[in-house]
Amino acid sequence: MPLNGVQVTWLGHATFKLTTPEGKIILIDPWTYHNPACPDEYKHIEKVDLLLATHGHNDHIGDLIEIAREHAPTVVAIPELGKWFAAKGVKHIFTMNIGGIIEMQGVKITMTHAVHTSSVDEAPFAYVGVAAGYVLEFSNGFRIYHAGDTAAFPGMQLIHELYKPDVALLPMGDHHTMGPEEAAVATRLLQVNHVIPMHYGLTPRSLATPAAFRRALTALGLNNIEVIEMQPGQTLL
Repeated sequence: MPLNGVQVTWLGHATFKLTTPEGKIILIDPWTYHNPACPDEYKHIEKVDLLLATHGHNDHIGDLIEIAREHAPTVVAIPELGKWFAAKGVKHIFTMNIGGIIEMQGVKITMTHAVHTSSVDEAPFAYVGVAAGYVLEFSNGFRIYHAGDTAAFPGMQLIHELYKPDVALLPMGDHHTMGPEEAAVATRLLQVNHVIPMHYGLTPRSLATPAAFRRALTALGLNNIEVIEMQPGQTLL
């Protein structure tokens, strides 16, 4: 999978650090300080230019406010979640909605549908819009789809038709998101050749593993899919 100057670092769970060919740092679903899957040496973020939030659950935005206050990046979110961030004192918020496309830091960003809920747990409890995913197209043409938390849904075929991502970052941990079998169906709908599994390993009693995902792909006849099993802290260059 040629990244052509893009760097992809998995910080555990659904948190990814992306470095653009121009050296800009993008953090998706920033949960590092309190993320048990994030290696200690990566918990403190030294620099970030852009924060993307898929939804309001704590295991996705648990450290966004602190990181945003320290580095003052642009924070992209759906309007309701963006308003909640603003009420917490976060600056430089840019809101968008499902199907919207913006260009920021040299990256074309599309917000996509996701089948999930979105709420914040701290008092007062609040729903903060709907959950979303993102397709990012870099200046070199490389496209990454971060699905956020989701089940498989027919609109993934539309994501392929419209945006043609080169790699999909797909949750497969079951219980709170789709499991390996459903993630395999999502892969078929997206027609991607490369998948990075995420959002697994933290839920007690979950049997979801990349190996189970590979078996599910094989059962669907998808034998040519590259499953890129990253380790927290690993960077793809």
